Amino acid sequence: MRSHYCGLIHEALIDQSVSVCGWVDTVRLQSHVAFVDLRDHEGIVQIVVERESEEAFRQISGVGYEYCLRIEGTVRRRVSANDKLRSGQVEVLAGRIEILNKAEGLPFALHENPNEDTRLTYRYLELRRADMQRKMRLRTRLVSALRHYLDERGFQDIETPILTKATPEGARDYLVPSRVHPGEFFALPQSPQLFKQLLMVAGFDRYYQIARCFRDEDLRADRQPEFTQLDMEFAFVGERDVQDAVEAMIRHVFQEVSGVDLGGPFPRMSYAEAMARYGSDKPDLRIALELVDVAEHVRHVEFKVFSGPANDPAGRVAALRVPGGASFTRKQIDELGVHAAKYGAKGLAWLRVDALENGRDGINSPVAKFLDDAALEGVLGATAAQSGDLLLFGAGDYKTVSDFLGALRIKVARDLGLVENAWKPLWVVDFPMFEFDAEAKRFVALHHPFTAPKIDDVADLRANAANAVSRGYDMVLNGNEIGGGSIRIHRTDMQSAVFDLLGIGAEEAQAKFGFLLEALRYGAPPHGGIAFGIDRIAALMAGTDSIRDVIAFPKTASAQDLMTAAPSRVPGAQLAELHVQVVEPADR
Repeated sequence: MRSHYCGLIHEALIDQSVSVCGWVDTVRLQSHVAFVDLRDHEGIVQIVVERESEEAFRQISGVGYEYCLRIEGTVRRRVSANDKLRSGQVEVLAGRIEILNKAEGLPFALHENPNEDTRLTYRYLELRRADMQRKMRLRTRLVSALRHYLDERGFQDIETPILTKATPEGARDYLVPSRVHPGEFFALPQSPQLFKQLLMVAGFDRYYQIARCFRDEDLRADRQPEFTQLDMEFAFVGERDVQDAVEAMIRHVFQEVSGVDLGGPFPRMSYAEAMARYGSDKPDLRIALELVDVAEHVRHVEFKVFSGPANDPAGRVAALRVPGGASFTRKQIDELGVHAAKYGAKGLAWLRVDALENGRDGINSPVAKFLDDAALEGVLGATAAQSGDLLLFGAGDYKTVSDFLGALRIKVARDLGLVENAWKPLWVVDFPMFEFDAEAKRFVALHHPFTAPKIDDVADLRANAANAVSRGYDMVLNGNEIGGGSIRIHRTDMQSAVFDLLGIGAEEAQAKFGFLLEALRYGAPPHGGIAFGIDRIAALMAGTDSIRDVIAFPKTASAQDLMTAAPSRVPGAQLAELHVQVVEPADR
């Protein structure tokens, strides 16, 4: 139907006949001539229709926004060039116009920015936008570059099942009822984790897969119920083997797809250091601000909000220095308190340094009166506070303080323009093996239950589980975890011990993971791997905060597809075939 793409019409085609297809971006009708900007996925070309071409001029007079057209004509040089367009030096003088399809009044113009519900309901229209076309093509290039890189290095692309067994991996499973096995269910995979480990047992040396994964969890900008990851696994490797291999891959792909140089070897930082300095296990190194522990300076004060956590081995008292933050109004500080509360803060203590040289008289703070001179001087010295600074304090259990001060660090840096325009990757390593769930009164896996501990002795692990360090690692870029992996457990005795420490007894372990435990008995090799979030990497490359912008048909924050109206009810007969009965909630 077409000889050329609209956006690729260029000067070398002058005086040649072409046919182009696309959508009407704009129409400008004049008495003796009409101008049409015709758009396809490569861009826009200007179409000129002169009155002398009577039939073409009659047709274009009835054409509207987003009509789908085919136009035959001759390329000529534009009188007034448009340097903003790739085709801006030329135009097409139309000889024949074919209306392929009319467009009714659109629910929104493509240059408008309606609310997200409207955009997702008519996603096929939003995807026509040039910016969305750019993002989706970037994603395509990303996946292609990853595949090409791995294929050249001996990785095997192996598909794993979508209908599988429900296993606990940190989130709820999506369940699929079986018609032929009444009362039994498949689960959609949260990841191909167990299958890729079994592929290592099966003797495949290097595996990868662009895998679709499913998790039934609360959503936010960087979460979707179905998502895509690059899944990888290596046999006979240690941590550095995996890290060095995939770091080279990520560096190559960013250069090829986006022209971004991520620099030399990525720095490595322990989980403990990341939490201490940045309050996050995925620190954004573009922000120079750091948390400072000040517990030693406030242990003796009578102010229990500070001295209590300062004297508690599980507590933390830390401060965040905000350069120039003394200019914040009380309303702005209160808003920071509201933000901190989202991350568990019960309140936000602050101290404004109006004039450091005036000592206590130069301090404005509701908590300064509770700090004696030694404590005040110690805090100001430890934080290197200067006149014009604002100190934000966190006091409480270690994780909560780290979480909300880490969140405040990011917010104030963005508000004050303190985020460096750069790419800052790093590895975070030496994660704790377990976290203790006080409510459930048991350990939970920080990564997943198949991550190997650095302790290689089962008895030692049992005796020191609370302080055990895992062989897990995350790749972080600009404050985003783009990949996470570990060396896996490859021995049955160690895997059984970890299950036991997680409160998964022998009977439950056999029921849920018997096939894995059995496989590990037959000469399973040491192995490890990693998974990268394709959606997250594409979003970073595209310069957007939300992965929804790089997924063709995403769900809303409430896990709905507004375009197809899914999820939806199904007929009772279909439910009966699946041996499923819907029980309505009591409050409906």
